[in-house]
Order: sequence, then structure tokens, then C-alpha cells
Amino acid sequence: MTETTDPGSRTSASAQGLQRIIISVDAMGGDRGPAAVVAGLGKSARKNKHIGFILHGDKDEIEPLVTKRPELKGICEVRHAEGVVTMTDKPTQILRTGKNTSMWSAIDSVKNGEAEVCVSCGNTGALMALSMMRLRKLPGVSRPAIAVFWPSRNPIGFNIMLDGGADIRADEMDLLQYALMGASYARNGHGIQRPRVGLLNVGTEEHKGRAEIKAAADLITDAAPVANFDYIGFVEGGDLLSDRVDVIVTDGFTGNVALKTGEGTAKMVNEALKDAFLATPLSRIAALLATTSLRRLKKRMDPRRSNGGVFLGLNGTVVKSHGSADATSFSAAIKLAFDLAQSGFNEKLAARVAYTPGDTQDAPALIEKKASAEE
Repeated sequence: MTETTDPGSRTSASAQGLQRIIISVDAMGGDRGPAAVVAGLGKSARKNKHIGFILHGDKDEIEPLVTKRPELKGICEVRHAEGVVTMTDKPTQILRTGKNTSMWSAIDSVKNGEAEVCVSCGNTGALMALSMMRLRKLPGVSRPAIAVFWPSRNPIGFNIMLDGGADIRADEMDLLQYALMGASYARNGHGIQRPRVGLLNVGTEEHKGRAEIKAAADLITDAAPVANFDYIGFVEGGDLLSDRVDVIVTDGFTGNVALKTGEGTAKMVNEALKDAFLATPLSRIAALLATTSLRRLKKRMDPRRSNGGVFLGLNGTVVKSHGSADATSFSAAIKLAFDLAQSGFNEKLAARVAYTPGDTQDAPALIEKKASAEE
């Protein structure tokens, strides 16, 4: 495997095609187990020659899977970890007893500078808890969030929504932090120089919504000119897929429900179209004539291809893949991880959210200033 050095030098070198960007992978997480994870790594390796992996988990189970894939030869190191974090494990339990698990080991590879990004499709609560404990929060961040993609009609093909389920609670100060981090993620991770930020609500009228939503709207309105983004006001569920907003801010409970609802709707539409085109001989002929368009539609609506939620607000990059991820879905999460590492996103995010006197872009000093004024 490629020798690892300082993370910053690896990223710079990789951009020049000299060295690989190393991704740390929890191979034991998710519903489908190591087979789907390794298959996803194989798909990624075939498309990208500047990537390498450190796999964490049961060596006896993982190594035979890796050996069967020649595209992973020489770019994949397997590190044995006896424990596995299950989907039913409580985060507090893992914090106490999870030191020998594959998830803990994968996060530590980022902490120790051996890898640029950690990717896992394991227990979300445990992954967030371990990430916060091992990597720590960035200065100025009180509650990290998960940023997820929503397919949209925007030029980049998706909108960014946070929080996608890191924490079901969020007061007005948390929502302000999400707006600041989401705008920075859109700018530094995806090249949107002046992101449009919207606050998810039950309506667009100013009098609607809970008290903390209204308070957050005032805070975000004040922060927008200083933090270099445009606040467009309240947005509704129908705007999640629209082209009038780039970043959608909400609490983790609402965000996760919306995300799962969208995934289920996409699957239902796909199945309904399939049933309709197979219903009669004439409809089958129509399907044959429309094959190219249907494939394009299926690809665009496939939630697997926008898989990967990024934990924002940590001293390191962690990508959460869907728990039921197959090879295609996990490969999408790996691509996201690689792109973020290659762009040096986390270093830029840390620089933006760390308060320095005179820095007016993405400054969490706004949060601290507002909090002090209210005390």
C-alpha cells in the first residue's frame, strides 16, 4: 500500500497525481456487511487511480473479499478489529466499551493522520458520538450536523440539507450554526460562491412556525451579510428539490424524516413506472422506444447515487453512508469522501468557522456575540 505521510501533503500530492488519497473504511458496518463494502471499493478503484483504502474489521472475513478483486491489489490495507458496532447498540455503550470495534479503529486512522476521511455505513448515533469523542468539535461549534444531498434542478444537481439526523433537537442558536456551516460547505466543498440559504418551516409566511424557528430566522438574517450568503427566508417541503435554494436548514428529526420520505418516494415512483410499462404489450413497446430516457430518469432519481452524509463541525472529515448501502451506494459515498479530501474541505471549513478578529466570512463569532447579548 502507498506509504502514508502528513495528511496535508498527501492531499496536495494526490491533486498532482503523485500519491494516493487514503480513505479509512469501517468494513463491518451496515446491513449488507463487508461484501457490499468491498464491492463498492472495487467500483471506486476502477474509476479512480488516485485512491487507497485502510479497511477495519474482521481480517479473516475481509481479506478473501479483497483478494478476489484485482483492482484493489496494492491499494488496500486490512486492519483487524474484533468488535462490531451493531445498529441496535446505544452510543453511550459504544463510548464505554467500543475501543476494539472497527468503527473506533476507522475514526482513529483519521485522528492519527493516516487517512484523510472516514467512511462508515454503521450506526449513525454511535458514529457521531465516537467522532465527537475521538476527533473533537471545531472551535465555535456546539452541535455538529449531518449534511445530506437532495436531488434538485440546481446546476450542481442537488441541494444540501442539514441536519439530516445527527441530533433531533435544535434551538435557534443551533440552527444559526447549521446555516453558517452549510453555507461554508456549499462554498468550499461544492464551489457555490454565494449560497442561498433557506429555513425549513410549515409555511413561508413570517408568522408561521415554532418560536425557535422565528428566532433563528432573525439570527440568520443578521448573519447573512457578514457570512457572505443570501438568506431567502422560510422554505417548505416542496422547495427541497427546487432551484430557488442551495442550503436547507432544519433540525435533525425533521431532516431525517424528510430524507427517508424522499428515498421512499423515489423508490415508489420507480416501481410504479416499471409496473405501468409492463402492464400491456403496447406499453412494453412504448418502454422499449423510451429506453434511453427511462434510464436517464432512473439514474437521476436513484437515491443510491447521492449517498453520503457529511458530519460538519469536527476536527476531521467523516462521511456517513446509508445503512442499507449496496456496492453502487457505497461507491457514491467513497467518491464524496475523495472529492472532499482532494479539495482540502475540512481545513477550509475549520478556517472559516474558527473566529479570528476581522474575519467576516462564516464566522461563528456571530453565534457567540448573539449568545452573549441574550445572557
